[in-house]
Amino acid sequence: MISLGIEGTAEKTGVGIVDSDGNVLAMAGEQFYPKEGGIHPREAAEHHAKWIPKLIPEALEQANLNYNDIDLISFSQGPGLGPSLRTVATAARSLALSLNVPIVGVNHCIGHVEIGKLDTGALNPVTLYVSGGNSQVIAYESGRYRIFGETLDIAIGNCLDQFSRDTGLGHPGGPVVEKLAKKGSYIDLPYVVKGMDFSFSGLLSAALRAHEKGVAIEDICYSLQETAFAMLVEVTERALAHTEKDEVLLCGGVSANSRLREMMKTMAEEHYVDFYMPEMKYSGDNGVMIAWLGHLMYNAYGPLDIKDTQILQRFRTDEVEAPWVDNQKRKLNLPPELSAKGAESDIYEAKWLGEDVIVKNRVSKSYRIPEIDNKIRKHRTKSEAKILSDVKRTGVRTPILYDVDLEEKSIIMEKINGHLVKDIIGRLNPDKRNQLAYTIGENIRLFHDGDIIHGDLTGSNMILVNNNLEDIPNNLAIFDFGLGKYSDLLEDKAADLLVLKKSFQSIDYKIANETFDKILEGYGSNKIVDKIADIESRGRYTH
Repeated sequence: MISLGIEGTAEKTGVGIVDSDGNVLAMAGEQFYPKEGGIHPREAAEHHAKWIPKLIPEALEQANLNYNDIDLISFSQGPGLGPSLRTVATAARSLALSLNVPIVGVNHCIGHVEIGKLDTGALNPVTLYVSGGNSQVIAYESGRYRIFGETLDIAIGNCLDQFSRDTGLGHPGGPVVEKLAKKGSYIDLPYVVKGMDFSFSGLLSAALRAHEKGVAIEDICYSLQETAFAMLVEVTERALAHTEKDEVLLCGGVSANSRLREMMKTMAEEHYVDFYMPEMKYSGDNGVMIAWLGHLMYNAYGPLDIKDTQILQRFRTDEVEAPWVDNQKRKLNLPPELSAKGAESDIYEAKWLGEDVIVKNRVSKSYRIPEIDNKIRKHRTKSEAKILSDVKRTGVRTPILYDVDLEEKSIIMEKINGHLVKDIIGRLNPDKRNQLAYTIGENIRLFHDGDIIHGDLTGSNMILVNNNLEDIPNNLAIFDFGLGKYSDLLEDKAADLLVLKKSFQSIDYKIANETFDKILEGYGSNKIVDKIADIESRGRYTH
């Protein structure tokens, strides 16, 4: 089967042709460059309308094919800029109808993942997808690609572009920021990671304020790049630790940055996993990724009716069932002295004054520059020690804290035996599962009422002590408050719970919503339920 794909979600438009074996037969594309300012949706759509009729015959000529050889038309259905998506969809419908061949609409973000896998040979990676309009950490679990982390405001590409425009450096911003960063030194800028998500708007504002104050542009570019990329890699690292996968994939237009590639590769090596990145021509938006994903979608589900080819401007990555994905994982080959390889810490079992203890050592991350690394490790070690004590005073069981070493950035705490919630929640009968979920909600409410935010609530950070299913309410312990903070804002408390919801969805999607509803019942607040619904309704895409 020969699939022709049409891409055009933002400023780039492209046409690609692939066969059923994944051989790339043709790739043609054209990028829109605005005369000034950012990308205007109408102008981008006009650009696509001009170029798509030229790129289709160009691709056919490259592939040495004619129109009658095409068996399937694939197109980007979303997410993206509305006018651009409509132009692409119209072109795809017209071509499919004129050739009398089936048509398939695909998710743009999944297209990036699948072409990355095709080009590199990766099978089941955690993917960092970074572009002008999207910044996501994606991994396959329970039948779908799940979003483990994403931007809360603007995408990293948008951040770099806007900084560049506002400081007179031009558009696009990524290449010029990267060039200037090589001559810069570090200045302190805000580092904003919230659980599994990241935020760039405050970082952008701080960088622009530094420019207004006359700070050297090279120093701002260096610090902006180092801070933003460290945030992205950290969240990818946390998703890797949570999913226990053995591959990492980097894709999207921002992956052209050599410093980001270096940081991702270093992180992968520190976790004993394989790092992959497709050729740059496949990393940015292109028609080949649409053609290939169209082929996969067609084999799984068949064609779309023309009436179902409407655009989906906020098409979520996790809305698509992906039965073609091989979910295999190999056991990581960790050094024998490690009992676990956490996202930001090495975890050791040890003895302390005759007690069995856990040593949590916030190890230095080679992918971060020392200025950022030392700041984060020291702050989080000190903060976790204080928060652990404060959480215990709210009535929630946490490990007993024995010692804190700020120089070594390590904590010695009680070893609690039992099963992690993530390992048992899917195996419990409905009554016990509901009881455990209700207890989790009650406990979270206790420390939230103390204005304490966990920051990284997942099934990996809760333990059923001694696996005591007969007395669940008195045997739940919660730990790992390294990303914790103090806040009385309902928004922060709702966001804390949403991290937990995504965690359960990645464990077992079939029971996740029911389990989370029971957690909210135990939490016992209509206001938090309404705020969670409000946050979920906003969407995260910045197109």
